[in-house]
Amino acid sequence: MSPNLTYVIVVGVLVAAGVTLLLERSLTRVLMGVILLGNGANLLLLTGGRAGAPPIVGSAPQEEMSDPLPQAMILTAIVITLGMTAFLLALAYRSWHLNGHDEVQDDVEDRRIMDLADRDEVPDDDVDGDDDEESPTTDERQLSTTAKGGRAG
Repeated sequence: MSPNLTYVIVVGVLVAAGVTLLLERSLTRVLMGVILLGNGANLLLLTGGRAGAPPIVGSAPQEEMSDPLPQAMILTAIVITLGMTAFLLALAYRSWHLNGHDEVQDDVEDRRIMDLADRDEVPDDDVDGDDDEESPTTDERQLSTTAKGGRAG
């Protein structure tokens, strides 16, 4: 049995949109990406089962029954997607409540690696293995001041 082409296209669009939204910085968009990706996975599992009678013993001959495994997998995926949605919604709400936005910020190490990549350099500690101390950047000083209880700014 070959799957319906419409299902395949819809699954592809949902998964592509979900992955694209997962790569965004806004937690609201990440939440929408998880929801779309979950629905795409559910439709993909739905295309794998064969049509037939309900898988209830005694309602039809066993050869005519549909496979209950994709149905069980879809129910499990729905529960997992619901749990992830609730968790990401709580994270987005907490971020909005504390910061006034739900953007995920870079940390100091990410910025350092991006700066090195822009200059097309390799970090010193990766080349020679020495434990040379570099002077802290402004972001690192702000981070250490914040961690000690002071106020960065």
